[in-house]
Amino acid sequence: MTVIGILVIGLVVGLLARFLTPGPTPRGILVTIVIGIAGAVIATYGGQALGLYQVGETAGFIGSVFGAIVLLVLLRLISGR
Repeated sequence: MTVIGILVIGLVVGLLARFLTPGPTPRGILVTIVIGIAGAVIATYGGQALGLYQVGETAGFIGSVFGAIVLLVLLRLISGR
């Protein structure tokens, strides 16, 4: 996948996670993209740890959104919002 493709998927995943998670969220398109990409990474490695994915497989779209939601909740807990 190209870098632009990764950024677009990260943006879509981040926007969905922000939409599905109630309450205040970090602002900015770059933060949203980073949350989306990090959510995909969390879902990939978390799915491998749980046996849902094999090494070399990427997380599914729904798993990526779930990972981004988990990341948003953790960021809120850490930041105290």
